[in-house]
Amino acid sequence: MAAKFFIPSVNVLGQGAVDDAIGDIKTLGFKKALIVTDKPLVQIGIAGDLVEKLGENGIVAVVFDGVQPNPTTGNVEAGLKLLKDNQCDFVVSLGGGSPHDCAKGIALVATNGGSIKDYEGVDKSAKPQLPLVAINTTAGTASEMTRFCIITDEARHIKMAIVDKHTTPILSVNDPELMLKKPAALTAATGMDALTHAVEAYVSIAANPITDACAIKAIELIQANLARAVHDGQDLEAREQMAYAQFLAGMAFNNASLGYVHAMAHQLGGFYDLPHGVCNALLLPYVQEYNAQVAAKRLKDVAKAMGVEVAALTDEQGAQAAIDAIKALSKAVNIPENLTVLGVKEADIPVLADNALKDACGFTNPKQASHEEICQIFKNAL
Repeated sequence: MAAKFFIPSVNVLGQGAVDDAIGDIKTLGFKKALIVTDKPLVQIGIAGDLVEKLGENGIVAVVFDGVQPNPTTGNVEAGLKLLKDNQCDFVVSLGGGSPHDCAKGIALVATNGGSIKDYEGVDKSAKPQLPLVAINTTAGTASEMTRFCIITDEARHIKMAIVDKHTTPILSVNDPELMLKKPAALTAATGMDALTHAVEAYVSIAANPITDACAIKAIELIQANLARAVHDGQDLEAREQMAYAQFLAGMAFNNASLGYVHAMAHQLGGFYDLPHGVCNALLLPYVQEYNAQVAAKRLKDVAKAMGVEVAALTDEQGAQAAIDAIKALSKAVNIPENLTVLGVKEADIPVLADNALKDACGFTNPKQASHEEICQIFKNAL
């Protein structure tokens, strides 16, 4: 079976990447940008700096700062109205996964029409989105370079997984200097999100040698650098290595897809409005306990990438070592202890499990689960 590999055509990474990318944007010939971001990035001046740099290169920019931490259908509609009212000819997303996903939703509907709800699922759009440049400020979601777009449907209280080749940005930018001001909790959550991407891609039934290489290297870099970035936010080397790690993890899951961790975490985010990375971190070891029934050998490789000596271990022992290492890293970066701390209620689990089984991210999990099994995984994480 043929494999397809999706990635933006141009990706700029490393210190000074933003300034380098401005030149690339200028050569594309666009005239008016809609910058999709959030209020904190406006308040600390990062959005203003970008407006100024674009202006110096002859590009007018309008700022939409109404993106919520879990972007909604309403956010997409509001941003789309601003884009149309100002006749913007391209979109720039600035931030982490929330601005990137919201910008993808805006750009996709701008050219395809209808509502973002129409594109839930896999490759539902007919036309390429409005050109999108994605400038990343966190090391975690990799949304700046993927074809994944996660939008909360406010009416149904669920996160819609929109997986569409047309949402791939034309240019991604990862400058670690933009990540230095990120608080420890956000650094930890986004870093564990990246680890989840890598692990789920590695055990996915759609994995291939290219995604395997990306996933394993990402895990190695996260193990070596995440705690450093969390405990010393000004450690530029750790920030840069985490930027590369999350990008590699993005390359892996953008092409091998994900699994039940994300399918289940999306429901927690949509139902309780919880931070995505924290939900992933808490679910990751428990989903891998379930996956170890069929993917123990792959999880043993994960343990090795996380620095465990696995030569003398059986596959089953190696899988358990991977799970233990994931829990240890979560603890080291101060992820909350369990889902109960976050306010998740056992009574809600049947509905959460119903929706998780419909989420496209679960289709490539190495073992397909029953409703009862998904419920049990949720309960194990309480």
